[in-house]
Amino acid sequence: MAKSYKEIMNDITTFIFDVDGVLTDGSVHITPTGEMLRTMNIRDGYAMKAALESGYNVCIISGGSNEGVRIRLRNLGIIDIHLAAPNKVETFKEYTELYSINPDSVLYMGDDIPDYHVMQLVGLPTCPQDSSPEIKAISTYISHKNGGKGAVRDVIEQVMKVQGKWHLYYNGKHD
Repeated sequence: MAKSYKEIMNDITTFIFDVDGVLTDGSVHITPTGEMLRTMNIRDGYAMKAALESGYNVCIISGGSNEGVRIRLRNLGIIDIHLAAPNKVETFKEYTELYSINPDSVLYMGDDIPDYHVMQLVGLPTCPQDSSPEIKAISTYISHKNGGKGAVRDVIEQVMKVQGKWHLYYNGKHD
């Protein structure tokens, strides 16, 4: 019998997220100078910071490239930021090999076709509610939140609660 997503969450040590459609709602606002602006959710940022401070690995793998995104993620303490990744599977394999991470201990959240193949390699493939049908079909967990609207917070909080770390974090008892 296959494990439930809650059972799999017991083994998660690493979170990997796409950016557009996961950390953002997938919208891009284009300024007259051609700059593309994105909006990120503060609660998603809080959860990523909580995960890092609780000892989880947090990594970003995105096909897009935007220095504003990099700056925002670095300000949260994330150091493994792979933007303009031409091949997400290759980037994933390099990252997990570099840190000796078992792919079965990885939660990956993606939302569209470029995430498909890497999601097939992880222990817990997840996606926001408004993801493409192909991604929903291979996801073990589909958040009730949309991309950029708290889906990242949803999965991080659930993992930390299953592992007994969320309560410790928000009570200020984390190390």
